[in-house]
Amino acid sequence: MGVGIEVNNLNAWFGKAQVLSDIKMSVKPNQVTAIIGPSGCGKSTYVRCLNRMHETVADAKVSGDVTVGELNIYKNGTAAVDVRRRIGMVFQKPNPFPTMSIYDNVAAGLRLNGFRNRRELDDIVERSLRLAALWDEVKDVFKKKSGASLSGGQQQRLCIARALAVQPEVLLMDEPASALDPISTGKIEELMFQLKDQFTVVIVTHNMQQAARVADWTGFFLMGKLIEFDKTQKIFTTPADKRTEDYVTGRFG
Repeated sequence: MGVGIEVNNLNAWFGKAQVLSDIKMSVKPNQVTAIIGPSGCGKSTYVRCLNRMHETVADAKVSGDVTVGELNIYKNGTAAVDVRRRIGMVFQKPNPFPTMSIYDNVAAGLRLNGFRNRRELDDIVERSLRLAALWDEVKDVFKKKSGASLSGGQQQRLCIARALAVQPEVLLMDEPASALDPISTGKIEELMFQLKDQFTVVIVTHNMQQAARVADWTGFFLMGKLIEFDKTQKIFTTPADKRTEDYVTGRFG
């Protein structure tokens, strides 16, 4: 089952760029939370801080508290790899391992963690592909066909299956449908509704209509700062901040 995330006074620096969140964000378990805002406002940077992906950037620094369930992920001694087992991530551009089969793509994280039981591995790969709504499309070829041979939408669902295989509690999705056609986008959105039964989902999106369709809660970012966080219906109908209203009504962005 998914767990909640509490974010307090999160500040992130990437060179001269800064993201500031002095508004407390409570990501509810087993719900979809959307992060919206214009390009360059800090959405992706903020989400990367939720599972310490920012640490792959040499000059990045973060202060504040991010608590996942009972674990403060920035507490001394907490290993980033342990955090990422609990909080998976899917990126904007599908990134299957091109030399691996569909099966090996899904199993990659488990094998990296030392998982070797073949029968259990088979079961987990099938379950993950089913969770990602890809099994019926690849079940006859998934041990032979390369992950890179799939269509763009299928590749993104393969990446979701790969993230789910290690059984995270939270799934972060950074604009997962921005490079996809409308049919593939619809499949990804439908998948989010299904996934929140078992996982907590946080999605970054530049598409306000998508946020309104899939999210239970929404946070609005502007110029590196979290402006407002509330239930999605309130954000899109009666926001508390004039800047939020201007953005969701199309006055800028």
